[in-house]
Amino acid sequence: MDSISDQDLIAAAIEGGKHAYIPYSNYRVGAALLTASGEVYTGCNIENAGYSPTICAERTALVKAVSEGHLSFTAVAVVTRDGGSPCGVCRQMMFEFSPTMKVLLADLDGNLRLTTTLADLLPHGFGRANLD
Repeated sequence: MDSISDQDLIAAAIEGGKHAYIPYSNYRVGAALLTASGEVYTGCNIENAGYSPTICAERTALVKAVSEGHLSFTAVAVVTRDGGSPCGVCRQMMFEFSPTMKVLLADLDGNLRLTTTLADLLPHGFGRANLD
């Protein structure tokens, strides 16, 4: 299996974001989640007039991957027009599975704005260890 480069993951996130349904915010987000086994799952944000049913791109990709049996992830690329960061709900959802995964933040042109980790984005995150 060929390894997935950061740029490949960003390109997959850009492609996934093309399907975003964003009639309210017009803020397109694409995500590409790399599983520990090397598979990539993409997602886009899908808005709703009721706002709370809206789902972010990161959670769309995560739900797709988990529903296919993947529970461990090594990286996620998130693309927005300005290199925006995942919201708190997305950070918590990803933390459940892979608190140390690499996070790539890029713009819609593929320019990498920040490379960090989920642990840095969600310091002192709440996880399974807190429930023991």
